[in-house]
Amino acid sequence: MTKVTLSLLFVFTISHLTQAQPTKPAFSRMDVFELEWVTSPQISPDGSTVVYERRGMDIMKDRKTSSLWLMSSNGQSHYKLTSREVNESSPSWSPDGSRVAFVSSAEGHGSEVYVYWVKTNKLARLTQTERSPSNLSWSPDGKYIAFSMLVPEKAPALVSPPPKPKGAEWAEHPRVTTRLKHESDGSGYIEPGYSQYFVLPADGGTARQITQGEFQHRSKPVWTKDGQSLIFSSNRNNNWEYDFRNSEIYRVSIANGQVETLTDRNGPDEEPAISSDGSQILYVGLDDQMQTYQISNAYIMDADGSNKKQIPLELDRSVSNPVWAADGKGFYFQYDDKGNTKIGYATLNGKSEVVTGNLGGTSIGRPYGGGSYSVANNGTIVFTHTTPYHPSELAMVTKGKEAQQMTQLNEDLLDYRQLGEVEEIWYKSSVDDRDVQGWMIKPPTFNPNKKYPLLVENHGGPISNYGDRFSPELQLMAADGYVVFYPNPRGSTSYGEEFGNLLYHNYPGDDYHDVMDGVDAMIDQGFIAEDSLFVTGGSAGGIMTAWMIGKNNRFRAAAVVKPVMNWISKTLTADNYYGYANSRFPGQPWENIETYMKFSPVSLVGNIETPTLVMVGTADLRTPLSEAKQLYHALKIRQKETALVEIPGAYHLIANRPSQLITKVDHILAWFEKYRD
Repeated sequence: MTKVTLSLLFVFTISHLTQAQPTKPAFSRMDVFELEWVTSPQISPDGSTVVYERRGMDIMKDRKTSSLWLMSSNGQSHYKLTSREVNESSPSWSPDGSRVAFVSSAEGHGSEVYVYWVKTNKLARLTQTERSPSNLSWSPDGKYIAFSMLVPEKAPALVSPPPKPKGAEWAEHPRVTTRLKHESDGSGYIEPGYSQYFVLPADGGTARQITQGEFQHRSKPVWTKDGQSLIFSSNRNNNWEYDFRNSEIYRVSIANGQVETLTDRNGPDEEPAISSDGSQILYVGLDDQMQTYQISNAYIMDADGSNKKQIPLELDRSVSNPVWAADGKGFYFQYDDKGNTKIGYATLNGKSEVVTGNLGGTSIGRPYGGGSYSVANNGTIVFTHTTPYHPSELAMVTKGKEAQQMTQLNEDLLDYRQLGEVEEIWYKSSVDDRDVQGWMIKPPTFNPNKKYPLLVENHGGPISNYGDRFSPELQLMAADGYVVFYPNPRGSTSYGEEFGNLLYHNYPGDDYHDVMDGVDAMIDQGFIAEDSLFVTGGSAGGIMTAWMIGKNNRFRAAAVVKPVMNWISKTLTADNYYGYANSRFPGQPWENIETYMKFSPVSLVGNIETPTLVMVGTADLRTPLSEAKQLYHALKIRQKETALVEIPGAYHLIANRPSQLITKVDHILAWFEKYRD
């Protein structure tokens, strides 16, 4: 971590130690409904005003909410953008800073495009579309707004049904699918059709479709400086469905829809950004070597696609969200480093520096990365700022200076709660002596002279990372009296390409030993009861949890959440069923049955003696319900202590609704309580 990060953690740690009082309650489950957080901050071109999404929880509707708020950069004014009590999102400033375009629901419609005039406080709806617009982008002269929207197509049918009598109530017609990608976790069945780009007059009028063809155009388009074309990332190759790891940068003419390909290689090219003079395009991408993990690099090319070259950042970290500096001499970017998300700045010759850290706090639940930032013409940056003690707040920084937090959305709650102290831990892997990083949360009333049960939380992905970010789920676990340990074993991101790719054709593998080495390192701290160990995790964390209890009997109880138990059945039934062969395991399942089964936790189920809770959402399409049932049914056949918890209607993001987050943690802790002293 940077010195800035360490100093912030020190300040917050001292603050929480000095403020801990017997009458100050711990964070509790109903507090989840009171959390608020910042997403999508956008600073006006002149740097004077910020618009951001203020997210929260609706306790009556059990849903997350989103409204837009304006705040002056000096903090003197702060108010809600509109008086409407509907969800608002995706704010975007006009080039002159006079207007904000955004997407919001409308009475009798789905989402529509709205524009707000800052000086006059006037609001207008610009569209009345059949489907929901997204990815708004202003033309340089402020006269047009480009966006992406689904253009539906008729679903295929194999037969024409016979006519039914008037008033008859027949069963619904069968649904026929011929597409490779036909469903998506989180939304279910995908409506047939293709997302296309449209251009809309910013003063209202008819949206005109720009792109055509059986291709998906879902990324945010960027206008060329002359306002005559859009630059975007997509995959318009003839075999795009099966060449799903690939994408290119394209230019499309606003006048006639003619498309020109600017990049051409085997690998993703995405997130184009045009320089202020319009002469060059920044983008991120990689040459696909069909690995489990590869870092995305920064590239630059002339606006016509010529003179492509990689910018030699020498970071060994994946970069994203490139934004040109106004003077055109460098650019800002976002990256994860050792579990902390940062904003960096680099010159075009690759000399880079850290602008600030602690970006994130938008993944409400567990401490994953994320977050976003925005840069004004004067170099002022606004970003989502987090620490282990609060979700994302609005913060501001300029290169070379300290970040300043602008909002305190959670002080009315978290200032009056005693949170568990978060500490970083490093230890050695017994496999190859590598350094492995993890974090622990101590119970709010921690006493170093006592012995505490240890709760291991394995992260998902596995190509992901946990970090020093706020996590209500883990704070609730710590409040129940556990020391919570959450490691980043090999395969985790933010430690370089080689470390992240150690799971190539070997997953689960030595990451198991990294986690268990972390358990031993925690026991060595001196305050862990060695005979009181518990383990849980979701998705890839569920895989690891099942793998761990199949390999040893050191844990009193386990909670295996939304796991993969059988790579053959998972690979052929999940919504992303086509995406695992070769990058995860060699060949397709039917070509390599032995390897797929070797790495399937179901192969170890005969060893499991640990009392095991199995949890899954009934609408999970990523790790389908059948995967969890394989573990539960196997344990029942073996007459081992187990229970199956099915969360009604929940997708893979099992804790998407506030009550689901609460019930997920409640069930895990209730199961563990059965086996605590």
